[in-house]
Amino acid sequence: MHLQLKDKKDCEFDMLALGEVMLRLDPGDTRIKTARSFRVWEGGGEYNVARGLRRCFGLKTGVVTAFADNEIGRLCEDFILQGGVDTSLIRWVPYDGIGRTVRNGLNFTERGFGIRGAVGVSDRGNTAISQLKPGDIDWDEIFGKRGVRWLHTGGIYAALSESSAQVVLEAVKTAKKYGTIVSYDLNYRPSLWRDIGGMEQAQKINKQIAQYIDVMIGNEEDFTACLGFTVEGNDASLKSLNVAGYIKMLGEVCRVYPNFKVIATTLRTVKTATVNDWSALVYADGNVYNGLSLPDLEIYDRVGGGDSFASGLIYGLMTFGDPQKAVNYGVAHGALAMTTPGDTSMASLKEVEKIVSGASARVDR
Repeated sequence: MHLQLKDKKDCEFDMLALGEVMLRLDPGDTRIKTARSFRVWEGGGEYNVARGLRRCFGLKTGVVTAFADNEIGRLCEDFILQGGVDTSLIRWVPYDGIGRTVRNGLNFTERGFGIRGAVGVSDRGNTAISQLKPGDIDWDEIFGKRGVRWLHTGGIYAALSESSAQVVLEAVKTAKKYGTIVSYDLNYRPSLWRDIGGMEQAQKINKQIAQYIDVMIGNEEDFTACLGFTVEGNDASLKSLNVAGYIKMLGEVCRVYPNFKVIATTLRTVKTATVNDWSALVYADGNVYNGLSLPDLEIYDRVGGGDSFASGLIYGLMTFGDPQKAVNYGVAHGALAMTTPGDTSMASLKEVEKIVSGASARVDR
């Protein structure tokens, strides 16, 4: 594995995220359909990674996104500011007063418990960021003059609209032109692709994007749905992944996409909504690096666990250049993020390193 990172002194940003940031409305211990009050957070698959890298790992990060310029948009901005993520690249779109032409996304998410799984209901049609088009963002200014060491984006943003996929392509192509490392989380969501061509379109778009990616993140279902690869001998009725078959598949993925320096996958066995086996693996240079194994991990809020895995992984790759350390930091950070409410991490680097070193959950006084 060889990730040639740009020199920190030559870059304004350690990392930039491209994607949608929504307002999450959380009913707490009750359910969306019976709630009388909601706690509010911000969240978004790509943004969560930037926030984790800033708040837990201390890197300088920013987000490229867009909001309708109203009180909801400014609330989202305030949350982003609280997270320490740079807001100078947010695009503000005039609000029409009703949301007919542009609006901000809402995401109602309830935590599961026991046999009741988590439930998410997003309300994100016609959002400002989904209407972003190629040419709206000056990527040459961002990557060529301001300087960025790492760009992260993903399949959730690419699926928001036909134009958002083209924005992703424009961003990753320009990033590569200026030597920025690019990571991408496939994050296949059938509901997002359904009205813009379904799985066929998802594969068409993601196969184009994949040619510019250095670090690809996804599970076996993502690689099948987005890139057309399948795990030999894997039965959909099985409760756990055929790991040997999956690793064989990753070798084929790297043959087709030799630009992939690292492939990372979280390994989650859902026993109940509140108890999961949790681990991950990294595939690099034909070698497999197994992450920490955390069986029977108790889950408080699973949303954002994969994004926090990604930020821990990226931190490990940027800081150590070591796939084994990187996957362990990813597993630990993802696990800690799932012990607190909201999409984003509340963990500290000290806590992550404590888990990586094998410490227990004894009281820390």
